[in-house]
Amino acid sequence: MVAFLLLIIIAFVLGIIGATVAGLGYLLIIAIVLFAADLAFAAWRWSRQRGRRSLH
Repeated sequence: MVAFLLLIIIAFVLGIIGATVAGLGYLLIIAIVLFAADLAFAAWRWSRQRGRRSLH
């Protein structure tokens, strides 16, 4: 969980820097890709945990 939150914070910081500093638009793209990958990983992990629980 800590790694997930740390990656979210890093993605936001890179996005802010990439959006405000001229010539660093690639940081914004990296931040968007990192954020999307982080959310996909969290969704995959969450769905895996739900599948393990039995309905008994």
